[in-house]
Amino acid sequence: MSQKRFLNGILRRRREAVGPLAVPLTVLVVTLAMSVGCGGAGREDPILRLSAVESLEEGKRLLEAEKYRTAKDYLLHAFEVEPNSSSGREGLLLAADALFLRGGFDSWVESESRYRDFLNRFPTSPRADYAQFRIAQSLIGRMEKPTRDQQVTRKAYTAFEDLIRLFPTSDYVEQARDEMVTVKQRLAEHEWVVAFYYFRASGGSKRSARLAGPAVSRLEYLMETYPEYTEMDKIYAHLCRAHDRLEQPEKAARACTTLRDQYPDSEHVKSLPKHLRSLTIEEGEVAAAAIAAEREAAKAAREVAAAEQESKDETEPPGELTP
Repeated sequence: MSQKRFLNGILRRRREAVGPLAVPLTVLVVTLAMSVGCGGAGREDPILRLSAVESLEEGKRLLEAEKYRTAKDYLLHAFEVEPNSSSGREGLLLAADALFLRGGFDSWVESESRYRDFLNRFPTSPRADYAQFRIAQSLIGRMEKPTRDQQVTRKAYTAFEDLIRLFPTSDYVEQARDEMVTVKQRLAEHEWVVAFYYFRASGGSKRSARLAGPAVSRLEYLMETYPEYTEMDKIYAHLCRAHDRLEQPEKAARACTTLRDQYPDSEHVKSLPKHLRSLTIEEGEVAAAAIAAEREAAKAAREVAAAEQESKDETEPPGELTP
């Protein structure tokens, strides 16, 4: 007899039933219907039947086969079943690896969290240095473009610093130093983007030229903080031009001279305005002195004019009052 016919028979007998059994029979019908309708919905996950060792081995097999999503589930189960056993510790670390290798923003966020969990639980583990290294790499995967906020980039740099500080003899220290160079390049490029924004905005008029000041500040900060920046020639070129817009010829000449001496073949030498291309430090000093003298003369003239106006105001009789 099919399940459908069986239920129909129960319902038919229910309609014929009278007395106190009516309500209990209704409950029975509903319960049976739910059981038949749900089928295998409550079927147990096969992973849950595995021990930590069995789940770990299956997770390793899936990880090697690059089935990272499924591998993570088995590896986390190994950890959850026996969190303090050797199988559990290995399962947690390999689950983080599965997330890291899978890649993508969300996976790197979770892999960082899993590696940090491993470090918090097992700070004296022989694999602690590896977990710290992977924390930094998970952050590197999420670095923004130079035009965006660099908070994650700074966190990655700090994570590498922590590795070197906490595990100075680790096999990952040398690789961490190499990665730090890449991270610093990204941070330096961000400073350049901001500096160039101010420099470009300063080129419209004498009024906007004052924006060359923030450009100079950013460029000088970049040079001081990231001396290994690989495009330092463009920094000197724009520093020269920014000082020129601020009417600081001596400083402009020093930046231009450094550019010509250290990067003679740079395209930025050729792109300098004509009056800056061959400007020497001596010429810059002379021009700076001339500008300073001109400003002093203008200041003195303003002071004389103000004094004359004040004297005139004191000697002129007051105007007649009209009734």
